[in-house]
Amino acid sequence: MLTQRNVEEAARTAGIGTQTLIRWQKLPEFQTAYGEARRAAFAQSIARLQQASSVAVSVLVKTMVDPAAPHSTRVRAADSVLNHAAKAIELEDIEVRVAALEEAARDQNK
Repeated sequence: MLTQRNVEEAARTAGIGTQTLIRWQKLPEFQTAYGEARRAAFAQSIARLQQASSVAVSVLVKTMVDPAAPHSTRVRAADSVLNHAAKAIELEDIEVRVAALEEAARDQNK
């Protein structure tokens, strides 16, 4: 489902019927596994953004000191990468904090 355009194509690729996949999507185990797969795929994208952030900084710095500026399109693109990388770090921090809170709540309920 992560690599196909729709449920029908995903089912065909998996070698199952569309209705079977639709039924599976309602199962808690499927939802959990699919959610984990989506988060893993998204984490890879975030890592790539974070890796690109140093290049974005280089573009920003070169543009800022370039007397032939404006390079507004390049600056906007670099700024976008930086904003996304910063948001990704914020999300990761929130994830860690939520996990710690969930763990503390589980410990209290024992």
